[in-house]
Formats: sequence, C-alpha cells, structure tokens
Amino acid sequence: MTIIVGYVNTPDGRAALDTAIAEAKKHDSSVIVVNASRPVVRRDSHRLGEKEVAEVESILAEAGVSGEIRSPGSELDPAEQIIATAAEVGAQLVVLGTRKRTPVGKFLLGSTVQKVIIDAVCPVLCVKAEY
Repeated sequence: MTIIVGYVNTPDGRAALDTAIAEAKKHDSSVIVVNASRPVVRRDSHRLGEKEVAEVESILAEAGVSGEIRSPGSELDPAEQIIATAAEVGAQLVVLGTRKRTPVGKFLLGSTVQKVIIDAVCPVLCVKAEY
C-alpha cells in the first residue's frame, strides 16, 4: 500500500504528514510526500528548501516509515500534481491538511483539497491541525 500526503510546511501540512505516518504504520505502507507547488517559473513560498526536505526525511526515518519526497513543480496546479502522483503509483490513500477559508478565498484561489477530493482515484483523508 502506498499513501500520498500533500505536504507544505504549515501546521496543517504537518498534521497531514503525522496522519499519513500513522496510517502507514497501521498498514505497513510506504509514504510519498508530495510538495506540490506552483510552476517553477513562479515563486512559491510553499516549495520546500533543502533544510525542510531533510527535516521531512528525518521525520519519516525516526518514525520507521519508508518514503520519498517529490516536488514536481510542473505546469500542473498543486491538486493535479497530487492526483497525478496518486494515479502513477496506484496509491490507496491520499492525506491532506485542510484549513478554514472564506468563501471569497475559495473563489479567488480555488481549493486544492476540494479538487483532490473530487478527482482522486482513491480515498482522501482530510485532517486539521490542532490550534
């Protein structure tokens, strides 16, 4: 079983990573961390740097879960990057962090979570960070 986690370095992203690790341990699965971001030509504050990639690798190793980190940075939007990765590897689960957004925020920016829920080829588990 392979679990995909859509990850950005935020409390919600960390909640998703922690949940994906817990699910991976329960089902003896591997985790693919997808740091989906905007196209490379546009600056994206959610793109992980080397230090942050090393931190995520350390978290996976300390948890005893096999995994890898992918930062596609393609021309696809983040939701499409997550969906494509899930389809490519035959994922059994996608885990995403979610946060409250205003209706205007959803309208202007779209909703990555909503698109993944609707279009993913496997179940999607959404989690919230504890504040």
